[in-house]
Amino acid sequence: MKMDRHHYLLRIQYLGFRYSGWQRQPEQKTVEGMLLKTLRFVLPGREYKILGSSRTDSRVSSLDGAFELFLEGQPLEDLSKFMDHFNLNLPPDIRIFKILPVQQDFNIINDASYKEYHYLFAFGAKLHPFCAPLMAGFHGELDIPLMQKGASLFIGTHEFSSYTTRDQKGNQQKRKVILSELIPNTVFSASFFPDKSYIFKIGGHGFIRYQVRMIMGALVSLGSGELSLEQLRYSLVEPESLELTYIAPGSGLHLNKLQFKGGK
Repeated sequence: MKMDRHHYLLRIQYLGFRYSGWQRQPEQKTVEGMLLKTLRFVLPGREYKILGSSRTDSRVSSLDGAFELFLEGQPLEDLSKFMDHFNLNLPPDIRIFKILPVQQDFNIINDASYKEYHYLFAFGAKLHPFCAPLMAGFHGELDIPLMQKGASLFIGTHEFSSYTTRDQKGNQQKRKVILSELIPNTVFSASFFPDKSYIFKIGGHGFIRYQVRMIMGALVSLGSGELSLEQLRYSLVEPESLELTYIAPGSGLHLNKLQFKGGK
């Protein structure tokens, strides 16, 4: 006899520094793997599966992520109590902050209408070790005004085949970027942060693998004088004109905002 299936959208925050990304991998500690391990404890004997909205890379964090829980059999009786029980058994660097039922036709991948990533960084002297999980530190001087000009070039619909790895070249590389700006950091603070730090913000419907980190890498190369503004501009017109190999460290990046159709 076919059992009923119930669908739940869970909103999640996690510090990605000690995880090898979202997706479960053999012999690796991942966010998805930790969620599944905890669900086995809080839902003993139940049949279920989960699907994340984004496959974040190793050491990438999230302030506003989501995954869908597909639960067979009886529905959850009390969502608030379930969330509390789930959080109590999750490690301290993962937190569920919202849960709600969704309809069967909800698609956590296709129904995501906007994703915004923030990249927190500083440059110059080596950063305090406590910055490592949150902020990338780049050695030497960076021309921030030039990097700000470069960031603005990415707004619009472009072919981003220069901004992904070779194994992704056959996939659809055209993406629309709605927001792309580099601003002084006034959002995050800590006693061990440097006097000056910055945030690169980028938003759109979706991004290809490594796209955000490779854009950040290109901006660092621009700011250090290794790339010109014209080369950066031309890479979005003639992608084969520039081969980028630098992928900015994952630890400076976090998913800052995730919106779904219908305001979920």
